[in-house]
Amino acid sequence: MQKKWVYKKSPEPSEVQSLANQLNIEATLAAILIQRGIGNFEEARTFFRPSLDSLHDAFLMKDMSKAVEVVEGAIVAGDKILIYGDYDVDGTTAVSLVYGFLSRLYPNIEYYIPDRYTEGYGLSAQGIKYAIDNNIKLIITLDCGIKAVKLVTEGVSLGLDFIICDHHLPGPQLPPAAAVLDTKQIGCNYPYKELTGCGVGFKLIQAICIHRGIPIETTYEFLDLVAVSIAADIVPITGENRILSFFGLKKLNKSPRLGLKALLDVGKISGLLGNSEVVFGLAPRINAAGRIDHAKSAVALLLSNNDNEAAAWAESINQNNSLRKEKDSNITREALAMIAETEPQTNASSTVLYKEDWHKGVVGIVASRCIEKYYRPTIILTQSQNKATGSARSVPGYNIYEAISACSDLLDTFGGHKYAAGLTLPIDKVTDFQKKFEAVVSASITEELLTPILEIDHELATESINEDLYKILRQMGPFGPGNMHPVFVTKGVKAYAEPKVLKGQHLKFTVKSSAGNYVDGVAFGLSKYAEALQEGQSFDVAYTLELNTFRGERSLQMMVKDIKLNT
Repeated sequence: MQKKWVYKKSPEPSEVQSLANQLNIEATLAAILIQRGIGNFEEARTFFRPSLDSLHDAFLMKDMSKAVEVVEGAIVAGDKILIYGDYDVDGTTAVSLVYGFLSRLYPNIEYYIPDRYTEGYGLSAQGIKYAIDNNIKLIITLDCGIKAVKLVTEGVSLGLDFIICDHHLPGPQLPPAAAVLDTKQIGCNYPYKELTGCGVGFKLIQAICIHRGIPIETTYEFLDLVAVSIAADIVPITGENRILSFFGLKKLNKSPRLGLKALLDVGKISGLLGNSEVVFGLAPRINAAGRIDHAKSAVALLLSNNDNEAAAWAESINQNNSLRKEKDSNITREALAMIAETEPQTNASSTVLYKEDWHKGVVGIVASRCIEKYYRPTIILTQSQNKATGSARSVPGYNIYEAISACSDLLDTFGGHKYAAGLTLPIDKVTDFQKKFEAVVSASITEELLTPILEIDHELATESINEDLYKILRQMGPFGPGNMHPVFVTKGVKAYAEPKVLKGQHLKFTVKSSAGNYVDGVAFGLSKYAEALQEGQSFDVAYTLELNTFRGERSLQMMVKDIKLNT
């Protein structure tokens, strides 16, 4: 799929030179920093040298004082507390964090993760029943609950108290909880709005530490969990998230908790870990616990304080991940074939597919895979409890939640946000939904949004590619939304020697600069350019830089994002 290359606006040369002089760096690096809003020495120091002292006061969050008061009241009364979180990475890390902290202060506490298949996302009626049946008095929800107005109302009427810790956008009415911690709620003046659910839980335990006079450093041992949640939930790596991610990844690399270390070991994930390694290595394994079996095993792993126990949980979860990958691969292949065989689907503005025997736990992943091939809003549905249910994924810039909402007359339930959602509908309504959803999307999406965009930071000559440049680029991490890996373009290069096709679909080549240095490039999924490169055709290449270590030899290589042939 051909991408549209969009170059970021180049800063004024005088600004670039000024910052380059202040920081004693090359103009290329200065320009990239200015593009990211860093214009002077102090801003650069804050960016390159994050400090935990810069974290905001937890009590700036609306209802935080109430939340601490409710927790302390439950402890004094000897009430049983239930830590309730969603079954994804953010939810399970949040539960592990809050339960792991509070259980040291108070023994009358347990945790609960809803079953993906029998209960679904968020606070459930079954969860409320469990609380009543087990004499729970206080439920602390994490990464969910902000829209559970009906269930919280019912729980309160049955004598339950609630503290809602969420980071999703509230609806028009808040649940009647004793305290609601959500920076996106109206009237919350907390300075940073993009915390994960685990991040909100982290602020809660910080507030409890402040209230009790416990050293705030006590909370830092949980930063590896916060970092995993930030990477997995694809939230902006800006402001407070950048600080939490920076120090959480440090802990993950230096002294991870036993459960995460066991998962790294069983997954054979080594080397310096950044957000990318978490997203593609740790997060899928933690998620697989709830996709294939039950996510409570992920919490058990993350809370483990015994090597043998952690290894056993990690092995079980890793096996679930292998099964998840197999199902993901098979269903993706079927889904792509269904699109290719149906001309209306091939030329549509959206994809909606249904097959009754697809595994519910991987339909969201399959939707994302389909977008990689057919770049458009996608919904993958399967049968569950005599209903069609599934997941929706969107392309950047298009609000799939609003499009689904426009079809709500055909749905039983739906929920989510701009780029990802879940929905359930009667099976006999699937065809009608496909037609209506396509009509809504085709009427509201633009051709531009149906074209994948590759954002380019800077043009770079091959002779400028060196380890000095890479060392500073690496210090710009952690990378993620709001602070992506810089993407460079080098124009008019030719392959030096014959390029190689790897596994039938990937491409490896070498380019040579006018200064005589050689740089390798690895282009995943771009083997279609092999013949042109073999024939010596000139091309432009867009890439990020990565350090490759092979048999003790270190070299920089281009991780190719796209290639454009010059005619």
